[in-house]
Amino acid sequence: MKLTVSSAPHITGKDTTASLMRDVIIATVPAIVASVLFFGIRALTLISVTVGACLVFELLWEKIMKKPITTGDLSAVVTGILLAFNFPASLPLPMAILGAAIAIIVVKQLFGGIGFNFANPAIVARIVLGLSFTSYMTDWIFPDATATATPLALYANGTGTAPEIIDMFIGRTGGTLGETSALALIIGFVYLVAKKVISPIIPVTYVATVAIFAMLLGVDPVVYVLGGGLLLGAIFMATDYVTSPYTKKGKIIFGIGLGIITVMIRRFGTMTEGVSYAILLMNLVVPYINKLSRQKPLGAPKKVKEAK
Repeated sequence: MKLTVSSAPHITGKDTTASLMRDVIIATVPAIVASVLFFGIRALTLISVTVGACLVFELLWEKIMKKPITTGDLSAVVTGILLAFNFPASLPLPMAILGAAIAIIVVKQLFGGIGFNFANPAIVARIVLGLSFTSYMTDWIFPDATATATPLALYANGTGTAPEIIDMFIGRTGGTLGETSALALIIGFVYLVAKKVISPIIPVTYVATVAIFAMLLGVDPVVYVLGGGLLLGAIFMATDYVTSPYTKKGKIIFGIGLGIITVMIRRFGTMTEGVSYAILLMNLVVPYINKLSRQKPLGAPKKVKEAK
């Protein structure tokens, strides 16, 4: 009998990068629909442009560098959708395309492609555009085409009353395309957990930490949870396989760290939002979290201290 000799792993699952990305895309559909309902056809245009730009940049880079073409794994599509979710509906299309270039070429491809990026591409692109084009990135347009502030801005600045809870939950507030409707994001979260694409540990720990820490500081936890990009970041970006811990203990540490940093920035910083910076900062320490939270092999010998 002939035996096939190969390296590990010897047992593999049926999931592929493309199938996982496909599930993520399906999970974003409720938020896409909500963005179109609340912000109009402009939302769909912006999403289409960012997705198309991400695919083109990935294809061109891999052709120029003579690397295998990976657009079929759908990761660039996911990046494009999440990138658009971080934009206001009024953002000029050239800026959205620049964001796609930053996400795909600078953050993803220059570090080796999928699986090697040091941080979430959409998060880094949002931060770069936010620092470079602040007025455009904070030009919140409500569905009636009038300029408005986000619930967090109203609450932090004391310039108005935060919207009703039901409005924040459904999405009838100012904000980026993907962050306003908590209902749509939660539907996507339930789908991802049911399909076992993500673990609920990071999102639940993240949101719970924000709520608890906000209460300890005398801040309305409902506004902090529903009024900004917390749910979008917790569900779709903090759970990125490459840039989040792989151990259960590490996921809890990661979620708590995200929550503390987010609240500290929102409460004591000059910005009303802190999710993007929290995710970026915690992405950078993921290798250390993985190392510290790694389970020791059963029966492994203890280190013997050398005699001085």
